[in-house]
Amino acid sequence: MRIVIQRVSQAAVEIEGNVKGQVGLGLLLLAGFAADDTEEDLKWLAGKVAGLRIFSDAEGKMNLSVKDVDGDVLVISQFTLYASTKKGNRPSYINAAPPAVSVPLYERFVELMEDALGKPVQTGEFGADMKVSLLNDGPVTIVMDTKNKE
Repeated sequence: MRIVIQRVSQAAVEIEGNVKGQVGLGLLLLAGFAADDTEEDLKWLAGKVAGLRIFSDAEGKMNLSVKDVDGDVLVISQFTLYASTKKGNRPSYINAAPPAVSVPLYERFVELMEDALGKPVQTGEFGADMKVSLLNDGPVTIVMDTKNKE
């Protein structure tokens, strides 16, 4: 699993002109899945994201997690995180899990994020044409991959 974590002041996702999910202070997560991702990968990443200390404390140091600041989370599926650009100019997405595999992984990751945060998270809609807007705070953007746990 690959994830792009963006610390935001606000973020929203629209589908066909309707707001599907939105958050204020918190995180926007763009999540991509590979066919060999496991429950353990999902649990590890949900725990890391929930505990990641990327919010500023009273002294301006990044010492607080999204849980510490009572922030919200918006999770968007993003198969293009697995784009391969090695050949030609058209990216290949062969390394991204097909929908039959990635939909359950996405739904399970959302559940695990909710468990880790102790509250619901906002989502987009898997496979929909989504318009994502955000105000990146910092900017702080972090990329994580479960294949690089160590």
